[in-house]
Amino acid sequence: MWQQVIVALIVVAALAHFCTKYLPAALRRQIVYVLARRGFDQNKLAKLFNTKSSCGDGCSSCGSCETTPSPSPDAPTSAPLKRVIMLHVQR
Repeated sequence: MWQQVIVALIVVAALAHFCTKYLPAALRRQIVYVLARRGFDQNKLAKLFNTKSSCGDGCSSCGSCETTPSPSPDAPTSAPLKRVIMLHVQR
């Protein structure tokens, strides 16, 4: 009986290690999101799974739902963009 419990704990620990290290980042974020909706602490899960906390739920911690629009390249600016390419001639 105790052997089965110990083996089950070892298997669960190995599965948790695999999930935190070797799964793709998108899948880890999805796991954190699902577990956070079930009542687990999202900050601790994000640290465990090595993802950013609150990513994808609209709280602006990941920067995906920024309200200020980025400047378009066609919009006039006060100062023109100057791009200089430095060349180093070697002879």
